[in-house]
Amino acid sequence: MSMTTADVKSSERFEEGMVVIQEAVDRAIGIAEGTDNVQGFSSEDYMRYYTTIYELSTPNPLGEYSRELYDYYKKIFEEYITSKVLPALNGKRDQDLLQEIVRRWSILKTMTLWLFRFFNYLDRYFIARRKLPSLQQTSYNTFYNLVYAETFGPVKDAVIAMINREREGEQIDQALVKSILAINAENGVGSLKQHKQNLEEAILKDTAAFYSQKASYWMQKKSYNEYMLAVSQCLTHEKDTVSAYLQAENQKKLLEVVEQELLNAHANELERKKQVDEFPLADRKQTCSEAVLPSAQ
Repeated sequence: MSMTTADVKSSERFEEGMVVIQEAVDRAIGIAEGTDNVQGFSSEDYMRYYTTIYELSTPNPLGEYSRELYDYYKKIFEEYITSKVLPALNGKRDQDLLQEIVRRWSILKTMTLWLFRFFNYLDRYFIARRKLPSLQQTSYNTFYNLVYAETFGPVKDAVIAMINREREGEQIDQALVKSILAINAENGVGSLKQHKQNLEEAILKDTAAFYSQKASYWMQKKSYNEYMLAVSQCLTHEKDTVSAYLQAENQKKLLEVVEQELLNAHANELERKKQVDEFPLADRKQTCSEAVLPSAQ
């Protein structure tokens, strides 16, 4: 079936508009990556890009392209992540991997900030009516699905290793750990909430294993008073340092895990250790009190 004159004009109008939109996308990426010579868009640029998308999104005799623009918006982030982010992460491990993820997440958020302004009409009308994921959710979900979900294992291991080194007294990059946990805590939908739960729950699970080993060793090597001092120091560290990495609902759980492994799990042993440590002292006091003092000359 041949295209009508109206169809041809509509197609040409869409193609012309997409050239302008692609220009906006390329500049947004350049600004986000720091490769563009300017720091932002002028008001004239903003109005030009916004108006182009608005005119392609509104019903008119030449057609409405809201669905095509929404799909294109998602494709922007899919292609960027596939062509730029994943190759940059390839081969990186431990802190290098975490640092690159933080950097790429920052770039993606800046891209989202700018492109949201240009595609805002879609968010307010087309997306709201169709009950689709918002523009921000769409870009964030793409990052999680293509990047975070795929690197979750090594990210989890790297974060836990850093936290445990800090527990042993080593200085670590606390800002890096906080940044990764902040990315993890960003609001998402569906599987994203599962990733959020998994990372923090993995930290809680490892905390239990870490302090279970400590408790077993300390029970053999420390006196009761030394053990209780170590427990107090650990609880202070977890409250002041590690809990700051977690969301509020898991901060209390963290301290409960530490108390369980260091105190509750060894309650009977600690009571016996306390008695053993105290009895020799009591015996010495009794012997001293019963001793016969030499008579005064």
